[in-house]
Amino acid sequence: MTSVDAALEERSASAAGRAVSRAHPAGRQGDAAQAEKGVSRAAVLLQVASSLLWLPQAALLAMAVGGIAAGEGASAAWLPALGILVLGVARSVADGAGSRLAFRQARSQLSALRVQAVAALSETSPLDTTRPSSGLAASTLAEQAEAIVPYVARFRPARQKAAIVPLAILACVFVYSWAAGLVLLLAAPLIPIFMALVGWRAKQASEEQLAEMGSMNAFLMDRLRGLTTIRSFDAVDRTANRLRASAEDLRRRTMAVLRIAFLSSAVLELFAALGVAMVAVYVGFHLLGELNFGAWGGKLTLAEGLFILLLAPSFFEPLRDLSAVWHDRASGQAAFEALEKLAQTGRHLVGASAKPTSSREAQSGALSLSVEDLRFSHTAEGARVFSGFDLDIQPGERVALMAPSGEGKSTLLALIAGLIAPDGGTIRIDGRTLDDAGAADLRRAIAWIGQDPHIFPGTISSNVALGREGVGPEQVSHALEAVSLSRLAAARGPAMIGEGGFGLSGGEALRLALARAAATPETGLVLADEPTAHLDRETAQEIADSLLRISAGKTLVVATHDPVLASRMDRVITLQTPQTAGGAL
Repeated sequence: MTSVDAALEERSASAAGRAVSRAHPAGRQGDAAQAEKGVSRAAVLLQVASSLLWLPQAALLAMAVGGIAAGEGASAAWLPALGILVLGVARSVADGAGSRLAFRQARSQLSALRVQAVAALSETSPLDTTRPSSGLAASTLAEQAEAIVPYVARFRPARQKAAIVPLAILACVFVYSWAAGLVLLLAAPLIPIFMALVGWRAKQASEEQLAEMGSMNAFLMDRLRGLTTIRSFDAVDRTANRLRASAEDLRRRTMAVLRIAFLSSAVLELFAALGVAMVAVYVGFHLLGELNFGAWGGKLTLAEGLFILLLAPSFFEPLRDLSAVWHDRASGQAAFEALEKLAQTGRHLVGASAKPTSSREAQSGALSLSVEDLRFSHTAEGARVFSGFDLDIQPGERVALMAPSGEGKSTLLALIAGLIAPDGGTIRIDGRTLDDAGAADLRRAIAWIGQDPHIFPGTISSNVALGREGVGPEQVSHALEAVSLSRLAAARGPAMIGEGGFGLSGGEALRLALARAAATPETGLVLADEPTAHLDRETAQEIADSLLRISAGKTLVVATHDPVLASRMDRVITLQTPQTAGGAL
Protein backbone atom coordinates (compact mmCIF):
# COMPACT_ATOMS: atom_id res chain seq x y z
CA MET A 1 0.00 0.00 0.00
CA THR A 2 1.39 3.39 -0.84
CA SER A 3 0.91 4.89 2.62
CA VAL A 4 2.66 2.07 4.48
CA ASP A 5 4.45 0.30 1.66
CA ALA A 6 7.90 1.64 2.58
CA ALA A 7 7.75 0.30 6.12
CA LEU A 8 6.47 -3.08 4.97
CA GLU A 9 9.22 -3.43 2.37
CA GLU A 10 11.94 -2.56 4.91
CA ARG A 11 10.66 -5.23 7.27
CA SER A 12 10.17 -7.93 4.68
CA ALA A 13 13.82 -9.00 4.58
CA SER A 14 14.05 -9.61 8.31
CA ALA A 15 10.58 -11.13 8.32
CA ALA A 16 11.67 -13.62 5.69
CA GLY A 17 14.45 -14.83 7.95
CA ARG A 18 12.00 -14.94 10.82
CA ALA A 19 9.74 -17.28 8.84
CA VAL A 20 12.31 -20.06 9.09
CA SER A 21 12.31 -20.04 12.88
CA ARG A 22 8.52 -19.75 12.92
CA ALA A 23 8.29 -22.89 10.81
CA HIS A 24 10.31 -24.72 13.47
CA PRO A 25 8.91 -23.57 16.81
CA ALA A 26 10.98 -26.14 18.65
CA GLY A 27 14.03 -24.03 17.81
CA ARG A 28 12.59 -21.06 19.68
CA GLN A 29 11.67 -23.11 22.72
CA GLY A 30 15.31 -23.93 23.29
CA ASP A 31 16.50 -20.30 23.20
CA ALA A 32 16.97 -20.05 26.97
CA ALA A 33 18.50 -23.51 27.15
CA GLN A 34 21.00 -22.53 24.45
CA ALA A 35 21.88 -19.23 26.11
CA GLU A 36 24.93 -20.57 27.91
CA LYS A 37 26.15 -21.93 24.55
CA GLY A 38 26.07 -18.43 23.12
CA VAL A 39 29.63 -17.94 24.39
CA SER A 40 32.37 -19.70 22.44
CA ARG A 41 34.68 -22.30 23.93
CA ALA A 42 37.62 -19.93 23.47
CA ALA A 43 36.07 -17.31 25.77
CA VAL A 44 35.34 -19.95 28.41
CA LEU A 45 38.80 -21.49 28.23
CA LEU A 46 40.51 -18.11 28.58
CA GLN A 47 38.60 -17.31 31.75
CA VAL A 48 39.09 -20.79 33.22
CA ALA A 49 42.82 -20.64 32.42
CA SER A 50 43.12 -17.26 34.16
CA SER A 51 41.69 -18.80 37.34
CA LEU A 52 43.93 -21.90 37.14
CA LEU A 53 47.05 -19.73 36.83
CA TRP A 54 46.57 -18.80 40.47
CA LEU A 55 47.75 -22.28 41.48
CA PRO A 56 51.35 -21.84 40.28
CA GLN A 57 51.30 -18.27 41.56
CA ALA A 58 50.32 -19.47 45.02
CA ALA A 59 52.96 -22.21 44.88
CA LEU A 60 55.70 -19.71 43.98
CA LEU A 61 54.60 -17.34 46.72
CA ALA A 62 54.59 -20.14 49.30
CA MET A 63 58.03 -21.28 48.14
CA ALA A 64 59.44 -17.76 48.46
CA VAL A 65 58.06 -17.25 51.97
CA GLY A 66 59.19 -20.74 53.02
CA GLY A 67 62.68 -20.09 51.68
CA ILE A 68 62.99 -16.78 53.48
CA ALA A 69 61.74 -18.40 56.71
CA ALA A 70 64.34 -21.16 56.29
CA GLY A 71 67.08 -18.55 56.21
CA GLU A 72 67.86 -18.60 52.50
CA GLY A 73 67.75 -14.80 52.37
CA ALA A 74 65.89 -12.32 50.18
CA SER A 75 67.90 -13.30 47.11
CA ALA A 76 66.07 -16.62 46.99
CA ALA A 77 62.76 -14.75 46.41
CA TRP A 78 63.75 -12.95 43.20
CA LEU A 79 63.08 -15.83 40.84
CA PRO A 80 59.66 -16.74 42.39
CA ALA A 81 58.76 -13.05 42.38
CA LEU A 82 59.53 -12.82 38.67
CA GLY A 83 57.40 -15.91 38.03
CA ILE A 84 54.54 -14.42 40.05
CA LEU A 85 54.75 -11.21 38.00
CA VAL A 86 54.72 -13.07 34.68
CA LEU A 87 51.81 -15.27 35.75
CA GLY A 88 49.92 -12.23 37.05
CA VAL A 89 50.22 -10.47 33.70
CA ALA A 90 49.15 -13.66 31.91
CA ARG A 91 46.12 -13.98 34.22
CA SER A 92 45.08 -10.40 33.59
CA VAL A 93 45.43 -10.70 29.83
CA ALA A 94 43.58 -14.04 29.65
CA ASP A 95 40.73 -12.90 31.88
CA GLY A 96 40.33 -9.58 30.04
CA ALA A 97 40.38 -11.20 26.61
CA GLY A 98 37.90 -13.90 27.66
CA SER A 99 35.53 -11.38 29.24
CA ARG A 100 35.59 -9.07 26.21
CA LEU A 101 35.02 -11.95 23.82
CA ALA A 102 32.14 -13.30 25.90
CA PHE A 103 30.53 -9.85 26.13
CA ARG A 104 30.72 -9.28 22.37
CA GLN A 105 29.20 -12.69 21.68
CA ALA A 106 26.44 -12.10 24.24
CA ARG A 107 25.65 -8.72 22.70
CA SER A 108 25.54 -10.31 19.26
CA GLN A 109 23.11 -12.98 20.46
CA LEU A 110 20.89 -10.35 22.07
CA SER A 111 20.83 -8.38 18.81
CA ALA A 112 19.78 -11.51 16.92
CA LEU A 113 16.98 -12.19 19.40
CA ARG A 114 15.77 -8.61 19.14
CA VAL A 115 15.74 -8.86 15.34
CA GLN A 116 13.61 -12.00 15.60
CA ALA A 117 11.17 -10.37 18.02
CA VAL A 118 10.86 -7.17 15.95
CA ALA A 119 10.40 -9.21 12.77
CA ALA A 120 7.63 -11.20 14.44
CA LEU A 121 5.92 -8.01 15.58
CA SER A 122 6.24 -6.50 12.11
CA GLU A 123 4.44 -9.42 10.49
CA THR A 124 1.71 -9.63 13.12
CA SER A 125 -1.57 -8.10 12.03
CA PRO A 126 -2.64 -4.89 13.81
CA LEU A 127 -6.08 -6.53 14.09
CA ASP A 128 -4.70 -9.47 16.10
CA THR A 129 -6.28 -9.31 19.56
CA THR A 130 -3.28 -11.13 21.08
CA ARG A 131 -0.76 -8.61 19.73
CA PRO A 132 1.22 -7.11 22.68
CA SER A 133 0.77 -3.45 23.43
CA SER A 134 3.43 -1.09 22.16
CA GLY A 135 4.40 -0.14 25.73
CA LEU A 136 4.96 -3.77 26.72
CA ALA A 137 6.89 -4.50 23.52
CA ALA A 138 9.11 -1.44 23.97
CA SER A 139 9.79 -2.30 27.60
CA THR A 140 10.68 -5.89 26.73
CA LEU A 141 12.95 -4.99 23.82
CA ALA A 142 14.71 -2.00 25.40
CA GLU A 143 14.84 -2.81 29.12
CA GLN A 144 14.09 -6.41 29.98
CA ALA A 145 16.13 -7.83 27.11
CA GLU A 146 19.32 -6.25 28.51
CA ALA A 147 19.28 -8.87 31.30
CA ILE A 148 20.27 -11.45 28.67
CA VAL A 149 23.77 -9.98 28.23
CA PRO A 150 25.13 -10.68 31.75
CA TYR A 151 23.41 -14.06 31.72
CA VAL A 152 24.92 -15.20 28.44
CA ALA A 153 28.31 -13.53 28.95
CA ARG A 154 28.91 -14.71 32.50
CA PHE A 155 26.93 -17.85 33.23
CA ARG A 156 28.75 -20.43 31.12
CA PRO A 157 32.28 -19.23 32.07
CA ALA A 158 31.26 -19.09 35.72
CA ARG A 159 29.72 -22.56 35.56
CA GLN A 160 32.82 -24.01 33.93
CA LYS A 161 35.09 -22.36 36.46
CA ALA A 162 32.94 -23.69 39.29
CA ALA A 163 33.21 -27.18 37.80
CA ILE A 164 36.97 -27.18 37.08
CA VAL A 165 38.82 -24.80 39.41
CA PRO A 166 37.60 -26.20 42.77
CA LEU A 167 38.49 -29.74 41.65
CA ALA A 168 41.98 -28.62 40.64
CA ILE A 169 42.47 -26.84 43.98
CA LEU A 170 41.07 -29.83 45.86
CA ALA A 171 43.53 -32.12 44.09
CA CYS A 172 46.44 -29.84 45.04
CA VAL A 173 45.32 -29.64 48.66
CA PHE A 174 44.85 -33.42 48.92
CA VAL A 175 48.44 -33.90 47.75
CA TYR A 176 49.66 -32.35 51.02
CA SER A 177 46.81 -32.83 53.51
CA TRP A 178 43.81 -35.09 53.42
CA ALA A 179 42.30 -33.34 56.46
CA ALA A 180 42.25 -29.87 54.83
CA GLY A 181 40.96 -31.42 51.61
CA LEU A 182 38.18 -33.17 53.53
CA VAL A 183 37.08 -29.87 55.11
CA LEU A 184 36.80 -28.26 51.70
CA LEU A 185 35.08 -31.30 50.25
CA LEU A 186 32.38 -31.23 52.95
CA ALA A 187 31.78 -27.47 52.72
CA ALA A 188 31.56 -27.24 48.93
CA PRO A 189 28.33 -29.19 48.18
CA LEU A 190 26.27 -27.21 50.67
CA ILE A 191 26.72 -24.00 48.66
CA PRO A 192 25.18 -25.14 45.33
CA ILE A 193 22.33 -26.85 47.18
CA PHE A 194 21.28 -23.66 48.92
CA MET A 195 21.97 -21.63 45.77
CA ALA A 196 19.56 -23.83 43.81
CA LEU A 197 16.87 -23.54 46.48
CA VAL A 198 17.17 -19.75 46.59
CA GLY A 199 17.61 -19.51 42.80
CA TRP A 200 14.25 -21.10 42.05
CA ARG A 201 12.53 -18.43 44.10
CA ALA A 202 14.74 -15.73 42.53
CA LYS A 203 13.63 -16.73 39.01
CA GLN A 204 9.97 -16.51 39.97
CA ALA A 205 10.46 -13.13 41.64
CA SER A 206 12.35 -11.82 38.58
CA GLU A 207 9.57 -12.93 36.23
CA GLU A 208 6.96 -11.18 38.39
CA GLN A 209 9.07 -8.01 38.55
CA LEU A 210 9.64 -7.91 34.77
CA ALA A 211 5.95 -8.54 34.08
CA GLU A 212 4.94 -5.71 36.40
CA MET A 213 7.48 -3.38 34.77
CA GLY A 214 6.08 -4.15 31.32
CA SER A 215 2.50 -3.65 32.49
CA MET A 216 3.34 -0.31 34.09
CA ASN A 217 5.13 0.91 30.94
CA ALA A 218 2.16 -0.12 28.80
CA PHE A 219 -0.24 1.66 31.18
CA LEU A 220 1.89 4.81 31.19
CA MET A 221 2.21 4.94 27.39
CA ASP A 222 -1.53 4.40 26.95
CA ARG A 223 -2.36 7.19 29.40
CA LEU A 224 0.11 9.59 27.81
CA ARG A 225 -1.53 9.02 24.44
CA GLY A 226 -4.94 9.75 25.96
CA LEU A 227 -3.84 12.66 28.14
CA THR A 228 -6.22 15.09 26.43
CA THR A 229 -9.17 12.77 27.05
CA ILE A 230 -8.11 12.22 30.66
CA ARG A 231 -8.06 15.97 31.25
CA SER A 232 -11.41 16.39 29.53
CA PHE A 233 -13.02 13.89 31.91
CA ASP A 234 -11.18 15.33 34.93
CA ALA A 235 -9.57 11.95 35.62
CA VAL A 236 -5.98 13.15 36.14
CA ASP A 237 -5.94 12.41 39.88
CA ARG A 238 -7.48 8.97 39.44
CA THR A 239 -4.94 8.09 36.73
CA ALA A 240 -2.07 9.39 38.87
CA ASN A 241 -3.25 7.33 41.84
CA ARG A 242 -3.38 4.18 39.73
CA LEU A 243 0.10 4.88 38.35
CA ARG A 244 1.35 5.45 41.90
CA ALA A 245 -0.13 2.12 42.99
CA SER A 246 1.56 0.36 40.06
CA ALA A 247 4.89 1.99 40.93
CA GLU A 248 4.53 0.89 44.54
CA ASP A 249 3.79 -2.67 43.45
CA LEU A 250 6.87 -2.61 41.21
CA ARG A 251 8.95 -1.32 44.12
CA ARG A 252 7.78 -4.19 46.34
CA ARG A 253 8.58 -6.77 43.67
CA THR A 254 12.01 -5.24 43.04
CA MET A 255 12.81 -5.30 46.75
CA ALA A 256 11.70 -8.94 46.89
CA VAL A 257 14.26 -9.78 44.20
CA LEU A 258 16.96 -7.90 46.10
CA ARG A 259 16.10 -9.63 49.38
CA ILE A 260 16.47 -13.01 47.73
CA ALA A 261 19.79 -11.94 46.20
CA PHE A 262 21.12 -10.85 49.61
CA LEU A 263 19.90 -14.08 51.19
CA SER A 264 21.75 -16.15 48.61
CA SER A 265 24.93 -14.11 49.12
CA ALA A 266 24.66 -14.48 52.89
CA VAL A 267 24.36 -18.27 52.61
CA LEU A 268 27.38 -18.43 50.32
CA GLU A 269 29.54 -16.19 52.47
CA LEU A 270 28.59 -18.11 55.60
CA PHE A 271 29.69 -21.48 54.30
CA ALA A 272 32.75 -20.03 52.55
CA ALA A 273 33.88 -18.25 55.72
CA LEU A 274 33.34 -21.39 57.81
CA GLY A 275 35.27 -23.52 55.32
CA VAL A 276 38.24 -21.12 55.13
CA ALA A 277 38.25 -20.66 58.92
CA MET A 278 38.29 -24.43 59.57
CA VAL A 279 41.20 -24.90 57.12
CA ALA A 280 43.08 -22.02 58.74
CA VAL A 281 42.50 -23.43 62.23
CA TYR A 282 43.68 -26.86 61.17
CA VAL A 283 46.83 -25.60 59.43
CA GLY A 284 47.69 -23.25 62.29
CA PHE A 285 47.34 -25.86 65.02
CA HIS A 286 49.07 -28.44 62.83
CA LEU A 287 52.12 -26.19 62.39
CA LEU A 288 52.11 -25.54 66.14
CA GLY A 289 52.17 -29.28 66.75
CA GLU A 290 48.75 -29.47 68.38
CA LEU A 291 47.11 -31.49 65.56
CA ASN A 292 49.57 -34.10 64.39
CA PHE A 293 47.39 -35.73 61.77
CA GLY A 294 45.99 -35.08 58.32
CA ALA A 295 49.30 -34.74 56.42
CA TRP A 296 50.61 -37.53 54.21
CA GLY A 297 54.24 -36.83 55.06
CA GLY A 298 53.75 -36.67 58.80
CA LYS A 299 53.87 -32.88 59.19
CA LEU A 300 53.33 -29.97 56.86
CA THR A 301 56.13 -27.52 56.19
CA LEU A 302 55.55 -23.78 56.40
CA ALA A 303 55.52 -23.53 52.59
CA GLU A 304 53.03 -26.38 52.29
CA GLY A 305 50.77 -24.93 54.97
CA LEU A 306 50.90 -21.47 53.40
CA PHE A 307 50.12 -22.97 49.99
CA ILE A 308 47.00 -24.63 51.42
CA LEU A 309 45.93 -21.39 53.12
CA LEU A 310 46.37 -19.42 49.89
CA LEU A 311 44.25 -21.92 47.95
CA ALA A 312 41.41 -22.20 50.49
CA PRO A 313 39.74 -18.81 49.70
CA SER A 314 40.26 -19.43 45.96
CA PHE A 315 38.42 -22.74 46.33
CA PHE A 316 35.20 -20.82 47.11
CA GLU A 317 35.78 -17.95 44.67
CA PRO A 318 34.32 -19.74 41.59
CA LEU A 319 31.29 -20.71 43.67
CA ARG A 320 30.94 -17.08 44.76
CA ASP A 321 31.06 -15.99 41.10
CA LEU A 322 28.49 -18.62 40.20
CA SER A 323 26.24 -17.37 42.98
CA ALA A 324 26.36 -13.84 41.56
CA VAL A 325 25.65 -15.09 38.06
CA TRP A 326 22.86 -17.29 39.36
CA HIS A 327 20.75 -14.16 39.81
CA ASP A 328 21.77 -12.99 36.33
CA ARG A 329 20.58 -16.39 35.15
CA ALA A 330 17.19 -15.90 36.79
CA SER A 331 16.72 -12.46 35.24
CA GLY A 332 18.12 -13.63 31.91
CA GLN A 333 15.78 -16.58 31.65
CA ALA A 334 12.83 -14.32 32.44
CA ALA A 335 14.01 -11.95 29.68
CA PHE A 336 14.36 -14.88 27.26
CA GLU A 337 10.78 -15.94 27.95
CA ALA A 338 9.54 -12.36 27.47
CA LEU A 339 11.28 -12.14 24.08
CA GLU A 340 9.91 -15.56 23.11
CA LYS A 341 6.38 -14.29 23.80
CA LEU A 342 7.02 -11.32 21.50
CA ALA A 343 8.36 -13.69 18.85
CA GLN A 344 5.17 -15.77 18.84
CA THR A 345 3.07 -14.56 15.93
CA GLY A 346 -0.70 -14.89 15.82
CA ARG A 347 -2.77 -13.52 12.95
CA HIS A 348 -0.23 -12.32 10.42
CA LEU A 349 -0.05 -9.74 7.67
CA VAL A 350 -0.60 -11.36 4.31
CA GLY A 351 2.75 -11.60 2.54
CA ALA A 352 4.70 -10.17 5.48
CA SER A 353 7.47 -12.76 5.13
CA ALA A 354 7.81 -12.40 1.34
CA LYS A 355 9.92 -9.91 -0.55
CA PRO A 356 8.34 -7.82 -3.29
CA THR A 357 9.70 -8.33 -6.78
CA SER A 358 12.64 -6.12 -7.69
CA SER A 359 10.88 -4.53 -10.67
CA ARG A 360 7.95 -2.18 -10.27
CA GLU A 361 5.43 -3.15 -12.86
CA ALA A 362 3.46 -0.23 -14.25
CA GLN A 363 -0.22 -0.31 -13.36
CA SER A 364 -2.86 0.22 -15.97
CA GLY A 365 -4.98 2.54 -13.80
CA ALA A 366 -8.07 1.51 -11.88
CA LEU A 367 -8.10 -2.05 -10.52
CA SER A 368 -10.94 -4.49 -10.19
CA LEU A 369 -11.79 -6.11 -6.85
CA SER A 370 -13.42 -9.49 -6.32
CA VAL A 371 -14.23 -11.20 -3.01
CA GLU A 372 -15.52 -14.77 -3.08
CA ASP A 373 -16.87 -16.85 -0.19
CA LEU A 374 -15.06 -14.74 2.42
CA ARG A 375 -15.03 -16.18 5.95
CA PHE A 376 -13.51 -14.47 8.95
CA SER A 377 -13.72 -14.22 12.73
CA HIS A 378 -11.36 -12.36 15.05
CA THR A 379 -10.91 -15.34 17.37
CA ALA A 380 -11.40 -19.08 16.99
CA GLU A 381 -14.25 -19.04 19.48
CA GLY A 382 -15.71 -15.71 18.40
CA ALA A 383 -18.71 -15.06 16.21
CA ARG A 384 -18.25 -14.92 12.45
CA VAL A 385 -17.80 -11.42 11.06
CA PHE A 386 -18.12 -12.76 7.49
CA SER A 387 -19.45 -16.11 6.36
CA GLY A 388 -19.73 -16.79 2.62
CA PHE A 389 -19.43 -13.08 1.78
CA ASP A 390 -19.13 -12.12 -1.91
CA LEU A 391 -18.28 -8.76 -3.44
CA ASP A 392 -17.52 -7.61 -6.98
CA ILE A 393 -16.30 -4.09 -7.84
CA GLN A 394 -15.44 -2.98 -11.36
CA PRO A 395 -12.35 -0.92 -12.24
CA GLY A 396 -12.90 2.79 -11.61
CA GLU A 397 -16.05 2.20 -9.54
CA ARG A 398 -16.60 4.19 -6.34
CA VAL A 399 -18.28 2.16 -3.63
CA ALA A 400 -19.42 3.08 -0.11
CA LEU A 401 -19.65 0.40 2.58
CA MET A 402 -22.26 1.25 5.20
CA ALA A 403 -23.32 -0.63 8.31
CA PRO A 404 -23.81 -0.03 12.04
CA SER A 405 -20.67 0.02 14.16
CA GLY A 406 -19.18 -3.41 14.69
CA GLU A 407 -20.64 -4.97 11.54
CA GLY A 408 -17.30 -5.37 9.76
CA LYS A 409 -16.70 -2.31 7.53
CA SER A 410 -13.18 -1.64 8.78
CA THR A 411 -12.45 -5.36 8.98
CA LEU A 412 -13.42 -5.83 5.34
CA LEU A 413 -11.08 -3.03 4.25
CA ALA A 414 -8.28 -4.56 6.33
CA LEU A 415 -8.88 -7.94 4.68
CA ILE A 416 -8.81 -6.38 1.21
CA ALA A 417 -5.55 -4.59 2.09
CA GLY A 418 -4.01 -7.80 3.38
CA LEU A 419 -3.57 -6.43 6.90
CA ILE A 420 -4.95 -9.70 8.20
CA ALA A 421 -5.47 -13.10 6.59
CA PRO A 422 -9.04 -14.40 6.16
CA ASP A 423 -10.13 -17.76 7.54
CA GLY A 424 -11.29 -18.79 4.09
CA GLY A 425 -12.30 -17.52 0.70
CA THR A 426 -10.48 -15.63 -2.02
CA ILE A 427 -9.69 -11.95 -2.56
CA ARG A 428 -8.58 -10.93 -6.06
CA ILE A 429 -7.26 -7.53 -7.06
CA ASP A 430 -6.92 -6.88 -10.77
CA GLY A 431 -7.43 -10.62 -11.28
CA ARG A 432 -4.49 -11.55 -9.01
CA THR A 433 -5.10 -13.49 -5.81
CA LEU A 434 -4.15 -11.66 -2.63
CA ASP A 435 -1.94 -14.26 -0.95
CA ASP A 436 1.50 -14.48 0.62
CA ALA A 437 3.18 -14.74 -2.78
CA GLY A 438 1.59 -11.70 -4.40
CA ALA A 439 0.53 -9.41 -1.55
CA ALA A 440 3.80 -7.45 -1.45
CA ASP A 441 3.47 -6.49 -5.13
CA LEU A 442 -0.26 -5.78 -4.93
CA ARG A 443 0.22 -3.39 -2.01
CA ARG A 444 2.19 -1.11 -4.31
CA ALA A 445 -1.05 -0.38 -6.12
CA ILE A 446 -3.16 0.03 -2.97
CA ALA A 447 -3.53 3.22 -0.93
CA TRP A 448 -4.80 2.88 2.64
CA ILE A 449 -6.31 5.86 4.47
CA GLY A 450 -7.10 4.95 8.06
CA GLN A 451 -9.33 6.63 10.62
CA ASP A 452 -6.36 7.88 12.64
CA PRO A 453 -3.34 8.21 10.31
CA HIS A 454 0.01 8.25 12.06
CA ILE A 455 2.10 11.36 11.52
CA PHE A 456 5.85 10.94 12.00
CA PRO A 457 8.13 13.64 13.44
CA GLY A 458 9.48 15.57 10.47
CA THR A 459 8.42 17.99 7.75
CA ILE A 460 5.20 17.85 5.79
CA SER A 461 7.09 16.76 2.69
CA SER A 462 8.87 13.91 4.46
CA ASN A 463 5.54 12.69 5.85
CA VAL A 464 4.18 12.53 2.31
CA ALA A 465 7.21 10.88 0.72
CA LEU A 466 7.88 8.42 3.61
CA GLY A 467 11.23 7.64 1.99
CA ARG A 468 9.55 5.68 -0.82
CA GLU A 469 11.32 4.99 -4.06
CA GLY A 470 10.03 7.10 -6.92
CA VAL A 471 8.31 9.69 -4.70
CA GLY A 472 10.38 12.83 -5.21
CA PRO A 473 9.77 16.55 -4.69
CA GLU A 474 7.69 16.82 -7.87
CA GLN A 475 5.32 14.04 -6.85
CA VAL A 476 5.06 15.47 -3.32
CA SER A 477 4.26 18.94 -4.67
CA HIS A 478 1.48 17.60 -6.92
CA ALA A 479 0.04 15.53 -4.07
CA LEU A 480 -0.04 18.51 -1.69
CA GLU A 481 -1.73 20.60 -4.38
CA ALA A 482 -4.37 17.90 -4.89
CA VAL A 483 -5.39 17.96 -1.23
CA SER A 484 -5.08 21.73 -0.73
CA LEU A 485 -2.05 21.57 1.53
CA SER A 486 0.36 23.55 -0.65
CA ARG A 487 -0.12 26.80 1.26
CA LEU A 488 0.36 25.12 4.62
CA ALA A 489 3.49 23.34 3.40
CA ALA A 490 4.92 26.59 2.02
CA ALA A 491 4.13 28.46 5.24
CA ARG A 492 5.73 25.84 7.48
CA GLY A 493 8.67 25.22 5.17
CA PRO A 494 11.27 23.06 6.93
CA ALA A 495 9.47 23.36 10.27
CA MET A 496 9.05 20.02 12.02
CA ILE A 497 5.76 18.34 12.84
CA GLY A 498 5.57 16.70 16.25
CA GLU A 499 5.03 13.00 16.94
CA GLY A 500 1.45 11.97 16.16
CA GLY A 501 0.77 15.16 14.15
CA PHE A 502 1.33 17.65 16.97
CA GLY A 503 0.87 21.08 15.43
CA LEU A 504 -1.70 19.98 12.84
CA SER A 505 -5.46 20.00 13.09
CA GLY A 506 -7.49 16.83 12.58
CA GLY A 507 -8.47 17.91 9.08
CA GLU A 508 -4.88 18.76 8.15
CA ALA A 509 -3.68 15.37 9.37
CA LEU A 510 -6.30 13.65 7.20
CA ARG A 511 -5.28 15.73 4.18
CA LEU A 512 -1.69 14.66 4.80
CA ALA A 513 -2.81 11.04 4.70
CA LEU A 514 -4.66 11.73 1.45
CA ALA A 515 -1.50 13.31 0.04
CA ARG A 516 0.43 10.11 0.78
CA ALA A 517 -2.08 8.19 -1.30
CA ALA A 518 -1.92 10.73 -4.12
CA ALA A 519 1.89 10.85 -4.27
CA THR A 520 2.32 7.50 -6.02
CA PRO A 521 1.05 7.39 -9.62
CA GLU A 522 0.82 3.58 -9.69
CA THR A 523 -2.01 3.54 -7.15
CA GLY A 524 -5.04 1.82 -8.66
CA LEU A 525 -7.15 1.04 -5.58
CA VAL A 526 -7.90 3.47 -2.73
CA LEU A 527 -9.27 2.17 0.58
CA ALA A 528 -10.58 4.82 2.98
CA ASP A 529 -11.82 4.00 6.48
CA GLU A 530 -14.22 6.60 7.92
CA PRO A 531 -12.40 9.59 6.35
CA THR A 532 -15.01 12.12 7.53
CA ALA A 533 -15.69 10.73 11.01
CA HIS A 534 -15.56 13.21 13.93
CA LEU A 535 -15.22 16.20 11.60
CA ASP A 536 -17.46 19.24 11.32
CA ARG A 537 -19.61 19.55 8.22
CA GLU A 538 -17.35 22.04 6.41
CA THR A 539 -14.15 20.06 7.03
CA ALA A 540 -15.88 16.80 6.11
CA GLN A 541 -16.96 18.38 2.82
CA GLU A 542 -13.37 19.44 2.06
CA ILE A 543 -12.01 15.98 2.91
CA ALA A 544 -14.63 14.33 0.69
CA ASP A 545 -13.74 16.65 -2.19
CA SER A 546 -10.03 15.86 -1.79
CA LEU A 547 -10.74 12.14 -1.58
CA LEU A 548 -12.76 12.17 -4.81
CA ARG A 549 -10.14 14.30 -6.48
CA ILE A 550 -7.17 12.01 -5.69
CA SER A 551 -9.19 8.88 -6.56
CA ALA A 552 -10.10 10.10 -10.03
CA GLY A 553 -9.34 7.30 -12.49
CA LYS A 554 -8.92 4.81 -9.65
CA THR A 555 -11.14 2.35 -7.82
CA LEU A 556 -12.38 3.73 -4.50
CA VAL A 557 -13.85 1.78 -1.57
CA VAL A 558 -14.97 3.85 1.43
CA ALA A 559 -16.24 2.58 4.76
CA THR A 560 -18.41 5.32 6.22
CA HIS A 561 -21.37 6.28 8.38
CA ASP A 562 -21.69 9.58 6.52
CA PRO A 563 -24.77 9.51 4.25
CA VAL A 564 -23.57 12.69 2.46
CA LEU A 565 -20.29 11.05 1.47
CA ALA A 566 -22.06 7.81 0.57
CA SER A 567 -24.45 9.67 -1.75
CA ARG A 568 -21.48 10.82 -3.85
CA MET A 569 -20.41 7.24 -4.55
CA ASP A 570 -21.48 5.18 -7.56
CA ARG A 571 -22.87 2.42 -5.36
CA VAL A 572 -23.70 1.91 -1.70
CA ILE A 573 -23.38 -1.54 -0.10
CA THR A 574 -24.97 -2.17 3.27
CA LEU A 575 -23.14 -4.87 5.20
CA GLN A 576 -25.13 -7.32 7.28
CA THR A 577 -24.28 -9.88 9.92
CA PRO A 578 -23.63 -13.45 8.68
CA GLN A 579 -26.95 -14.53 10.15
CA THR A 580 -28.92 -12.10 7.98
CA ALA A 581 -26.60 -11.63 5.01
CA GLY A 582 -27.30 -13.44 1.81
CA GLY A 583 -26.19 -13.39 -1.78
CA ALA A 584 -23.44 -11.59 -3.58
CA LEU A 585 -22.90 -7.86 -3.33
